[in-house]
Amino acid sequence: MHYPHKKSNRRRKRHIGFRARMKNTYGRKTINRKRRAGRKIQVA
Repeated sequence: MHYPHKKSNRRRKRHIGFRARMKNTYGRKTINRKRRAGRKIQVA
């Protein structure tokens, strides 16, 4: 049986990894948005 989709982790990292996001403005906005959202969840 043929497995249709072989995902490449290297390609994935290069496109949606941390370094890839930091390269442009919108990526940095995404990271900051996710960080702000993450802080709301934590309840001490």
